[in-house]
Amino acid sequence: QVQLVESGGGLVQAGGSLRLSCAASGRVFRNYAMGWFRQAPGKEREFVAAISWNSGNIYYADSVKGRFTISRDNSKNTVYLQMNSLKPEDTAVYSCVADNSRSLTTTLQEYDYWGQGTQVTVSS
Repeated sequence: QVQLVESGGGLVQAGGSLRLSCAASGRVFRNYAMGWFRQAPGKEREFVAAISWNSGNIYYADSVKGRFTISRDNSKNTVYLQMNSLKPEDTAVYSCVADNSRSLTTTLQEYDYWGQGTQVTVSS
């Protein structure tokens, strides 16, 4: 079992930055692919970014490429999402996910564990 706890969300003006963190329980964190999804009000959940177990592969949604950076520290059981040049359309609940796999996926249903999410609000 893996438990995921996100932090770092908040209210920021357009053009600003936030860094989300996701702390994972369990000693097998280093074997898991990790990712971030988001869900805006009235919209479906969408993929944001994913990182493989050894940071060798990284995927980004086109909408965040060049602005967001995903990283992980396996010694701290933590994955991060650095978000720069934020836009009002980035407003959403951001959730951390974990997949007990050495491969990387952008498909929601392939992730095994979910965090509760953290709210990010970008004002114009």
